[in-house]
Amino acid sequence: MQKRKLGNSGLEVSAIGLGCMGMSFSYGPPKDTQEMTTVLRHAVDAGITFFDTAEVYGPFLNEELLGEALAPVRDRIVIATKFGFDLSPGRDPRSSPGLDSRPNHIKAAVEGSLKRLKVESIDLLYQHRVDPNVPIEDVAGAVKELIGEGKVKHFGLSEAGAKTIRRANAIQKVTALQSEYSLWWRRLEDEILPVLEELGIALVPYSPLGRGFLTGTINANTSFAASDFRSSLPRFTPEALKANQALVDLLSGIGKRHGATTAQVALAWLLAQKPWIVPIPGTTKSSRLDENIGATALKLTGDELVAIGTAGAAIQGARYPEKLEQVTER
Repeated sequence: MQKRKLGNSGLEVSAIGLGCMGMSFSYGPPKDTQEMTTVLRHAVDAGITFFDTAEVYGPFLNEELLGEALAPVRDRIVIATKFGFDLSPGRDPRSSPGLDSRPNHIKAAVEGSLKRLKVESIDLLYQHRVDPNVPIEDVAGAVKELIGEGKVKHFGLSEAGAKTIRRANAIQKVTALQSEYSLWWRRLEDEILPVLEELGIALVPYSPLGRGFLTGTINANTSFAASDFRSSLPRFTPEALKANQALVDLLSGIGKRHGATTAQVALAWLLAQKPWIVPIPGTTKSSRLDENIGATALKLTGDELVAIGTAGAAIQGARYPEKLEQVTER
């Protein structure tokens, strides 16, 4: 497995990581623990060293899964987790959790994550979403204290805007920004990527395969269960899926020339954008995991990269409902 460094932090990870959310959250009911343990350990054997989770995935189930499954190989891997939501016992479990990045809440969340992950220090700790009620300087300061105490090693942000990134980085060095980025969603290119390059911050794209669309296994006739997050997304309506099929057809055609899959072409395009980009495609199947890893060996030509980029710029449909989109980037 090829390795990449997360910006100028010196933290080295596999060129492709594993997003673990879907094992416990968002894509239907939580998957079988033993089956997911097998997938996680297969990932380590295949060379993946970078695993992504969060306290809100479950909630808590995903961190517990990783804590148990990866304990025997802890010295070989990097685990990233996230704080930032109100998951207190008194909250209505039927409602979406609100944001909470108050310093005391951050420290309490970290204590919980340390126990569930069965670690003494969190490798990479992200603020899951920017909290408009808490100055980012206070957030960065709290994480800086945790780093000083040895409970956290690196600080990250998720879906943060350029100004927020700069302000946070001025208090505590930001190692990585985790945000959606793929042929499916490229808003970061205009403002965020230049800031990351300037400050030496890595980009860790989640949903690098467009929540499955860029694998070529979804079309206008695909239906999603009510428990599947995609059932509520504008970009997964039959009309949007049909309009965006041309991109998948292009990826498929290029893949055939290289003996590669559609998903591998999409990931190879992403990896070719910057050497400090480390995507974390999620999967619950070892076969898909191996397929994703294969993208690191695929070298696309300059003409192919241009053609793919041009087609990707024509994607139609919003990625989130308007209300949710308003709180994703600050």
